[in-house]
Amino acid sequence: MKKTPPQYDYLLFLCTILLFCIGLVFIYSASSNLSLFRFNDPYFYLKKQIVFGLVGIFAMMFGMIIPSEFYSDKKIVFGIFFISIALLLSLFFIGHTVNGATRWIRIGPVSFQPTELAKFSLCLYLSYSMASKGVQMRLFKKGVLHHFIIFSIFAALILKQPDHGSVAMILMWLFIMLFVGGARITHLIIMLIFLVPIALFCFWHSPYLICRWKAFRNPWEYADTYGFQIIHSLYAFGTGGLFGVGLGSGKQKLFYLPEPHTDFILSVIGEEVGFLGVAIIIVLYALIVTKGIKVAIDTKNLFNKYLAFGISCMLGIQVLINMAVVTNLIPAKGITLPLLSYGGSSLLFTMFQIGILLNVSSKR
Repeated sequence: MKKTPPQYDYLLFLCTILLFCIGLVFIYSASSNLSLFRFNDPYFYLKKQIVFGLVGIFAMMFGMIIPSEFYSDKKIVFGIFFISIALLLSLFFIGHTVNGATRWIRIGPVSFQPTELAKFSLCLYLSYSMASKGVQMRLFKKGVLHHFIIFSIFAALILKQPDHGSVAMILMWLFIMLFVGGARITHLIIMLIFLVPIALFCFWHSPYLICRWKAFRNPWEYADTYGFQIIHSLYAFGTGGLFGVGLGSGKQKLFYLPEPHTDFILSVIGEEVGFLGVAIIIVLYALIVTKGIKVAIDTKNLFNKYLAFGISCMLGIQVLINMAVVTNLIPAKGITLPLLSYGGSSLLFTMFQIGILLNVSSKR
């Protein structure tokens, strides 16, 4: 019998490539003046992102080719788990500090962010654990407490960087995953009640978070300090209007928005191509997330189901948080916009995980 070739979800693939290509255009637009000022080369960030993208495409192809069942092996799950813990610990010894945060390991010209691997490691571990526990997820000790202990190990290491935004994002994702995995709502509420005082303690003992909260409540009161970035982000969206001021014609990227090619790239997009351009990007993200969730629903393998849903959910939460930050709906978090923002680690792991989604989609 002739073997049927894998039927991948090509719309998922197309949306991913489209967002990456749009990202290249706006990374150049947002960073050309900055890279000319810093490196005397307007194409510096663009060239690096193209290299990251080529590596990311290979990573996506790797994710598509390797059977998703490979990741359900206990040795693979725990191997990646301990490697990610070791890399997070290594930040305290060989970490590279940027703007007061030690989040990168630098080897020559290449920087790597271990938090990206940690997020994927948690997704793998939780998918494996929930699939193996089955109905035991209804028990507090095995369904909720066990997974929150694992989360707390990662959270403690990530908070020390410090990276509060990633911890908040993973925590939101964890609650959703445990709910989908069968944990009782009452158990999740109990855990939430337990976590609230811990979160408040961390907040009141972090002057940096307090400043961000003040800037969120009234950025114009702190226009010269903490609110500077968000004010100019709002100016960018306000100036862009419906159709934008034109590609490359934005003003807020001209040393008003700090690092406009990373966390606040959507502000540059909003100014230059307006509401319609941002709407197209939102539709592309929505297609990726909904397609990923549909892949999870359609697959029969329980591990694949949790893994596909976990990847899709993590991506969707990260997109929502970034968009909420740049429009001042929530305090600033330092979360990049997947596939669009400049950065190698985020792009590499996002494309690799979408490759896994594509592999799962071929088994529906």
